[in-house]
Amino acid sequence: MTRWTMVADLERCVGCQTCVAACRHANATSPAEQWRRVLDVEAGSYPNVSRIFVPTGCQHCADPPCMHVCPTTATRQRPDGIVTIDYDVCIGCAYCEVACPYQARFLINEPHYAYATAMQNESERFDQSRIGVAQKCTYCVDRVDFGLDNGLTPGLDPRATPVCANACIADALHFGDIDDPSSNVSRLLREQPSFRMHAELNTDPSFHYVYAAAADVPAGSVGSPTAGGGSDQTRNLAAQPSRQEHWNWKAASNFICGGMGTGLFMFVALVPTPNGEVRPAGWAALALIALGLFMVLLKIGRPWRSIYVLRQPKRSWMAREAWLAIALFPIGALALWFQVSALLVGAAILAMLFLYSQAKILMEAKGIPAWREPRIVPLIVATGLAEGGGLYLVASTQLATARSLMEISAVAAVVLAAGRGWVWWAYYSALRREGAPTQALATLSDFRPWFFAFGLALPLLLVAVGFVLPMLTLPLFVISGLSIAVAGAALKFVLVDRAGFNQGFALTSTPSRGGVRAGTAVKPGWSVP
Repeated sequence: MTRWTMVADLERCVGCQTCVAACRHANATSPAEQWRRVLDVEAGSYPNVSRIFVPTGCQHCADPPCMHVCPTTATRQRPDGIVTIDYDVCIGCAYCEVACPYQARFLINEPHYAYATAMQNESERFDQSRIGVAQKCTYCVDRVDFGLDNGLTPGLDPRATPVCANACIADALHFGDIDDPSSNVSRLLREQPSFRMHAELNTDPSFHYVYAAAADVPAGSVGSPTAGGGSDQTRNLAAQPSRQEHWNWKAASNFICGGMGTGLFMFVALVPTPNGEVRPAGWAALALIALGLFMVLLKIGRPWRSIYVLRQPKRSWMAREAWLAIALFPIGALALWFQVSALLVGAAILAMLFLYSQAKILMEAKGIPAWREPRIVPLIVATGLAEGGGLYLVASTQLATARSLMEISAVAAVVLAAGRGWVWWAYYSALRREGAPTQALATLSDFRPWFFAFGLALPLLLVAVGFVLPMLTLPLFVISGLSIAVAGAALKFVLVDRAGFNQGFALTSTPSRGGVRAGTAVKPGWSVP
């Protein structure tokens, strides 16, 4: 087998950015993106401070999370390990971007130029197929394939080697086949200690970092992954987690409307009422789900390709969500129209699976620590059910049936809100315990008192007063139900748009300087146990 691998020597890299310029020239990338980046990281504290230059880019993981989440099969992996993107199939949903823990995916929705207007070389090399789709480093796969077709050895022959490695003036970047024991990268990794970034995420990246001479650290040793520690200085801004840009309020709207709609529909389907009085609430539930999906359509870069989202239901939860929606709408509509109990139950099951799929969509975004925490699945499900309970409580106040249904709905709504609060606390505690970007935790911490005040305390108080003062029952129950629903919507907006900070960059070990042994880990911008 062959597995193409890049090795960066942190002791040799001088931060000249020549590899960045070579990559940009060879691939005609926009000024808004850098397939190859070189971070400037400082470690230690005065007077023992070191400065490290860290080349980064697509890690071409053996287990690439970007490929697993892609709903269209646009992201694929070759037998030699190189991960590619088919620009003609990508819909620009940016799911791969939030799934990548290495910030190596880029989605450009409009042309960007170095100056106000395009220069001649930019106009001549402009590629419309890259607009509105994901793009990234390909290990210069065209050069690799050319070399193999012409009997050249990638990593040794310049015409068959990625341009970043060719251009490196310090011999800090090396490319070769790690499955070949005699290759240049295999020998280098045997002779010097190395680590792989974010190895604890089990993506098995094919980008290695060597960080010390053999005399400094025993040969063959590998840096142990760390949950954090080391430097957290604000000066390392380029390496710190940053807030993802493309899953904005439009993406949050899908989770908000989808959760509200599915929760409400389940109440409509499973709570018996005479003469189908809650049928309008059922139609409103389906309309909410449809609105959420429509907002996603407005977000993606190539909306006219949206049908491609159905191509990968075996792997992508986004594709599964789409297939479930296709089944839910006609079955739900028929169930509401004819008031067939069996159809209503079937539609309720589909609605629950749709809600579960939305939760899994977030959890599979491995590049966003606040989302990949497994407890986000019960949190999204619990808040969807609580929102549905709140909206059903509002609907029940408008019915001409017995007062008992309204009271039962009120109790159910506050019980679900309490359950949601407990699940939220478990999720937030786990995130603090296991470590997360500092800014993500700060965002969630600031939101926490508001969430408990308006999502639990206020509804509970209003329902209690409503039971005691019958003349105020109806308005108090309406406000209570709306408060539960709005608090859930705010929670999902904060989770998706405000707390969606990426993984950032981390060094398990820092290189030796001036004969000093290799240093400690650097993980800027993280709060750790």
